[in-house]
Amino acid sequence: MTSFGHDFPFDPAYGHTLDELTAVPAPPAPDGFADFWRARYDAAREVATGPEIGPVEEERDGVRVHGVTYTSVGGVRLGGWLALPVEGAAAEVRHGFVMGHGYGGRQEPGPAVPLPLPSSAAILPCVRGMGARGLVPGIPEVPDGHVLHGIESRDTYVIGDCVADLWCAASALGELVPELAGPGRLGYLGESFGGGLGALALPWDDRFGAAQLTVPTFGNHPLRLTLRCAGSGESVRGYHREHPEVVEVLRYFDAATAAGFVELPTLVAAALFDPSVPPPGQFAVHNALAGERGLLVLPAGHFAYEELARDVAGLVAARRAFFGKWLG
Repeated sequence: MTSFGHDFPFDPAYGHTLDELTAVPAPPAPDGFADFWRARYDAAREVATGPEIGPVEEERDGVRVHGVTYTSVGGVRLGGWLALPVEGAAAEVRHGFVMGHGYGGRQEPGPAVPLPLPSSAAILPCVRGMGARGLVPGIPEVPDGHVLHGIESRDTYVIGDCVADLWCAASALGELVPELAGPGRLGYLGESFGGGLGALALPWDDRFGAAQLTVPTFGNHPLRLTLRCAGSGESVRGYHREHPEVVEVLRYFDAATAAGFVELPTLVAAALFDPSVPPPGQFAVHNALAGERGLLVLPAGHFAYEELARDVAGLVAARRAFFGKWLG
């Protein structure tokens, strides 16, 4: 077990050894799980995303970063960023990436640039309710409120629409760079919130050829409901105490359950110590993956420690090698 000095009133390692973490199972899929998600995917693919590229906002590491907007399900217009090779010619683009973000959204492209592979394009969407370019009236932007929005029903829960926002972002990227529109041409990256959304999105979309999920959330909800944390899961735990029937909704939004349907190569970076996303849920996502899988064990997630920069550099290198193998 990894242990760090901390001020949390609970153990962010949850008393688990690595061997125990690699044995955490996924909950079984509820009736109609696959049909539910395939129907949502089909609806998202019908959306005319109408992407629009804004002016260049920055240029670095071989790409020009533009603002971008596109339409998602329900007619919601979302924003984000689009990274294109400096040469600007679509013929130069060999790889494409959709990059999810953590809870709280993104205010700028940040460390997503440089991209995992050269000659790549990427879309960095802000899903509904999140970040500077994803705000939507009526949807809370604060994670503790966002994670509960529409949770009364599987058909209204905001997490389902956020997954659709990723599918529509992939559609927008394919429209802007037609060379990336075929099956298996895209890679997905997501951390924390974006990791959980990715696990839910990937099984149904053959445009993705490989994925990398870092400290993914939403894994094994029945277990998460028993584990105190400092992240959005604590808000769900509080809601569950007053509304125990919510477990039936959460079954359809379990990233570990969905991982059992993920057949594309996937690298998971999971932490031994994490106050915001309990490690057992992270490892449950990895353990359930149905296809080629890789595991990178991190000492900690959502927590600053002395060797963090070194470990981030190791993750970046591992991600580059992984995508080079499966998308190169």
